[in-house]
Amino acid sequence: MAQDIIPIELGLPQGDLVTLWAPRWREDGEEWEAFLGDEEDLYAFPDAAHLAAYVRTAEQHDLIDHPAWRTVPALNAPELIPDDDHSYDLVGVPEMVAETPDSWTLSELAEIVGIVRSLADVCELDEVHEVLDSCEGFSLLDQGTLPFSGREGGKLWTDLSETVSEKWDTILDAVDDLVTVPEVDAATLETTAEELAAFHEESAESEAGVDSEAEEIDPVSGSDTDDEDGDDEEELGFWGEVGIDPIKIVTSSREYYTLRCYLDDDPVFLGSNGTIEVFTSSKALARKLAEPGELADSELADVSTWDDVLTAATGGELEVEVEAANTYVLASLDSDLGEGPDAVDPNQLELAVELLTDAADWSGDDSVGEALATSERLGWLVSYILKPDPTRLAPSGPFDDEQKTWRGLVDDFEDRLHVN
Repeated sequence: MAQDIIPIELGLPQGDLVTLWAPRWREDGEEWEAFLGDEEDLYAFPDAAHLAAYVRTAEQHDLIDHPAWRTVPALNAPELIPDDDHSYDLVGVPEMVAETPDSWTLSELAEIVGIVRSLADVCELDEVHEVLDSCEGFSLLDQGTLPFSGREGGKLWTDLSETVSEKWDTILDAVDDLVTVPEVDAATLETTAEELAAFHEESAESEAGVDSEAEEIDPVSGSDTDDEDGDDEEELGFWGEVGIDPIKIVTSSREYYTLRCYLDDDPVFLGSNGTIEVFTSSKALARKLAEPGELADSELADVSTWDDVLTAATGGELEVEVEAANTYVLASLDSDLGEGPDAVDPNQLELAVELLTDAADWSGDDSVGEALATSERLGWLVSYILKPDPTRLAPSGPFDDEQKTWRGLVDDFEDRLHVN
């Protein structure tokens, strides 16, 4: 089953170059992975115009037999511009590891190490594997900050930093030596260069238009700032004041109501130990909150405003009203994903991803984050739907695997629900 062919950018000693990568796919019972190249050469180009000119005229390379290749030569040059999720700055790694690790740094490093491992696998770079296998930290980057916390985690990060300082040049040299910049047909390049220039010009004009509009709007909004702030305070309402949100979850079988808030951007649900307490109606939730001693073990009980919620409930004053932004519809998304990007409502999907991610983060479960990583089939499809970009290569169907993975995530989420 074909995976997508993805434009990527590699930051190398000889400069930033673009090429194509085909992540792992299965065909005839075997698993494959490939880059644009031929035998021992990795083909890379200074920009998307050169890449487009090459793929339109090339007759022999390692991706020619890929199941999705037939769509690539027909792409415009802007569609071959790598997006931010597929830009890998190999040269910048020593600078990145010189700082204290945070989640952003570790995520970016994990992606860089991932593409380097892929290059090493496909191109048989044993020296690269030796460097990456010499330090345990390289294999733990995708787990985030946890492995690098505390005394042992600090030592692990120090070991990784020292390994990069001493041996990263070996990786840079190995990858840099692979690269060949093929010549391209001059007439075709002229066409693709015009396509790319027109795209950049249009993008610049569009951006300038947005900035101009913002400048026109600011003075008007600024004149009513005080009134708007007052309106916000008046419209905040009870739930806004306590900082806890009633949420509604619509599954394929029924609707549920529960509560959630964020503490330092971390989600906290009504429940404990990874189990979310849900109710089949908003009134049932309000009644439970009014019962003395009920839900005392919930992690929401640690929130400073929790007593305000219980007081309002016991006094009969609590109204559980759910805003549209806190209504999560999981029903039918799996079948929509199975049909492909055009069948999916981006707003519905974005909210569903938010809910599944929040529940997994609250429970300490990494499976959702791993499945939605852009290096995975489902993650790439979801990213394509939620971040529309005309320069991105559309995912290719069928989407059976993506649908199956999504169903698994939803099933795992529904297993967390305890219906009252």
